[in-house]
Amino acid sequence: MTAQKPAVELTGVSWGPKGRPDILSDISFAVPHGQIMAICGANGAGKSSLLRLIYRHQSPRKGTVRLIGRDIWAMGAPEAARNLAAVLQEQPTDFALTARQIVALGRLPHRRGWGAALSTAGFEDAAIIEGAILRMDLYGMADRAFGTLSGGERQRVMVARALAQQPRVIVLDEPTNHLDIRHQLELLALLKGLGLTVIATLHDLTLAAEFSERVLILRDGRVLADGPPDQALSEATLADAFHVKARIDRTGPSPRFSFQL
Repeated sequence: MTAQKPAVELTGVSWGPKGRPDILSDISFAVPHGQIMAICGANGAGKSSLLRLIYRHQSPRKGTVRLIGRDIWAMGAPEAARNLAAVLQEQPTDFALTARQIVALGRLPHRRGWGAALSTAGFEDAAIIEGAILRMDLYGMADRAFGTLSGGERQRVMVARALAQQPRVIVLDEPTNHLDIRHQLELLALLKGLGLTVIATLHDLTLAAEFSERVLILRDGRVLADGPPDQALSEATLADAFHVKARIDRTGPSPRFSFQL
C-alpha cells in the first residue's frame, strides 16, 4: 500500500527579496492531511514570508514547496486554489462588492471559465456560498458592502470565502486579529472541526497551545522548534525565540504564559 503524500511539504526552502539576503533559510517540514499546525515566533522571524511560500504568492529561492505531493509551482493557479485557500491579515476595504459576493469569489477556481459572472453560479455553488455565510454567522450582513464592515466582520467574510473554496488545506495569517473573544473561540473551534489541514500563524501562545496539534517556532528565518505544543512551547525555547525570560504555569487546564525582560 502506497503511503499518502503529506498535504504540504517544504524541502530545503530558502527565500529572500531579490538582491537581498535570505529571510528564510533551509526550511524543511511536512504537514500530514488533517493536521492543525500553528507557526509562532517574534516579529520579523519570517512567519508571514513562510506562509506566502506555502500559498504560492512567492516562489522559493532554493528548495521545493509541495502541495498534495506536487510542486506547487508545477500547478496552474486554479488547480492550486482548488486545493489550498488563504486568509490574510490585509483586507482591502475598497471592494465595490457585498459580503455575499466576496464569499462567492471562493467558487471561481471550480468554474470552467474564470470570467464567469457571479450571477451565473449554479444551485450547487449557491448552496455552498450560503452554507459558508451561515457557518460564519454573516447572514445579517451578507448584503452589506464589504468596505462598510468592521475589521472583525471582514475577517469572518474572508474565512467564509475560504470555506466556499472547499480546499483541502487552509492557511491563515493571524486569523484571530480583529475578532472579539467569542468569535476567536468560535473560529478556532470551527477550524478544528473541518477535518482539513490547517496552518496558521498565531501570536497568542495560549491560543496556539489550545488550538494546534503541532507548533513550529521560527527564529531569524530558521526552524527553532517543531513538535506538539507541550514540547515546542517550552520555557527555554520561548526564551530563545523571543529574547525574554519565560515562565509557564501548567497546573490548570490550559498553560499560562508569563514573560519578563
